[in-house]
Amino acid sequence: MDDRLQVSAETVAALVAEQFPQWAHLSVEPVEHSGWDNRSFRLGETMLVRLPSASRYVAQVEKEQRWLPHLAKHLPYLVPEPLALGKPGKGFPWPWSIYRWLEGQPLALEPHGADLNVLAIDVARFLNALHSVDAGDGPAAGPHNFYRGGSLTIYDEETRAALIAVSDEIDAEAARDIWQKALHSGWTGKPVWVHGDIAEGNLLMKDRRLAAVLDFGSSGVGDPSADLILAWTLLDREGRLIFRQSLPLDAETWQRGRGWALWKALITLAAHRQNNALLAEWSRKTIREVFSDDFQDNQAFTEFAP
Repeated sequence: MDDRLQVSAETVAALVAEQFPQWAHLSVEPVEHSGWDNRSFRLGETMLVRLPSASRYVAQVEKEQRWLPHLAKHLPYLVPEPLALGKPGKGFPWPWSIYRWLEGQPLALEPHGADLNVLAIDVARFLNALHSVDAGDGPAAGPHNFYRGGSLTIYDEETRAALIAVSDEIDAEAARDIWQKALHSGWTGKPVWVHGDIAEGNLLMKDRRLAAVLDFGSSGVGDPSADLILAWTLLDREGRLIFRQSLPLDAETWQRGRGWALWKALITLAAHRQNNALLAEWSRKTIREVFSDDFQDNQAFTEFAP
């Protein structure tokens, strides 16, 4: 069941007028690709309002306000720039943010708007920079980011339940084997910054190249494997190889990344195969990519290592 709060443009306009009267004259329009965790509205020509859609996403507001300005200084692509922090009001119960508007189009809205092999290189460049930022004071993986960067074991029960639910249409034995391999290891390096949601809706494209990376609500510090999911949710075999060669991560980290992709696809298919054909087909495609991946053991990873 979708329990997220609906927010109207009128409510957003009232919040802005009450708390930031200098911008009260600006238009407020819903954004076409609003995302899941937030309701997003364009404010005038140069700003964006984002409001958490449920209480479980509220912690992301302060986190982004605190950390995005710091991360932006170290990253090769644009990221959201917080301009103001709003308070509850006008019937809206949580804090909210105003950001600078970033020009471009989310990849989700123009899936043929990029050369995916080039995109693999661009995303790897972003991740290499992000994973290199000092993470000493960053927020450890936890409920605030749904354990991105943490251990996959927290999703073991949920994954196995979803696997049972969809076992009539997938190879359950193969899925269990992949999942078990993903659970076999853990990150032994220093914690690194993790974006946590490298997905088509958060990759802003301009002139067919990556221009910005959006939505750091799932960010935190820990295991970088959660940032590899794009290898199976979007890329094909050739793109995965390029992505793999562009990121200096070991075989077990890639196996955990594969596990993250399988978890996401299984739970999405289990939840939506009866009510959302697009999400169900996305899940099936991801599972097919996970199953067909050439990198199924350490020898294969070593063979293609950069």
